[in-house]
Amino acid sequence: MDKYVILCRIYLMKRTSTYDRLQRLEVLTARVKTDEPTTIGEIADELGVSTRTINRDIQVLRDRGLPIDSDRGRGGGIRLHRNWGIGRINLNYAEAVDLLVSLAVAEQMNYPLFMAHLTNVRRKLMASFSPSMVHKVRGLKSRIQIGPSSSIAVLSTFNVADPDIIKHLNQAFLMQQSIQIKYCAQNNEKTMRVIQPHYLLLCYPIWYVLTWDELRNDVRMFRCDRIKAITLKEDSFRLLPVSKFEESLEGVNII
Repeated sequence: MDKYVILCRIYLMKRTSTYDRLQRLEVLTARVKTDEPTTIGEIADELGVSTRTINRDIQVLRDRGLPIDSDRGRGGGIRLHRNWGIGRINLNYAEAVDLLVSLAVAEQMNYPLFMAHLTNVRRKLMASFSPSMVHKVRGLKSRIQIGPSSSIAVLSTFNVADPDIIKHLNQAFLMQQSIQIKYCAQNNEKTMRVIQPHYLLLCYPIWYVLTWDELRNDVRMFRCDRIKAITLKEDSFRLLPVSKFEESLEGVNII
């Protein structure tokens, strides 16, 4: 038989085997998550494979973070661990950045309810970033300021910020990247500004970004819910000390 034909058959067999296994893993995952009584033997008969194959598949799911308990033998039952909550979570880059910022806020607030497992969560999340990103992630906590709650007068003008704008703002904040924004001031005047987002300030429930404003050539503070459009720029910046923004912080409740 032609050598090329043999190689093609081997390739197709391997491809089919991989596809079959992926399907088995999906079925097995669905079965254990239903929390209905089932055994290794029943699933092996259903899928037309040996119990040894199912045991290997169970180990693959365990390696992926799904905590499956099983009893020995063909009639052994399988189930999720009673304390099962979630397995591994796949986050895209924007989701990971948003979660990191949220964790930094919780750490800065130092509220006991949030702190029990926060360090471990942040450590695991940081492990998903490249080494060149880790130093930026570690500095997030110090770049988030917590101020007094917003006054009733300020709350009367509050609007929920656009999620897409916040997503890009968080990315620029983490990466120390300049942005161009369309901003609507208190008097409804709209301006285009190029800013460097150095710090975030929470005066619950309103967020502010403390920036270097290239138009004014000075530090400025902007309300995040008044940013109407945002464009990421390639320029990066060095972080200014928070003391540069002390004057802006003094008047936060009247903005």
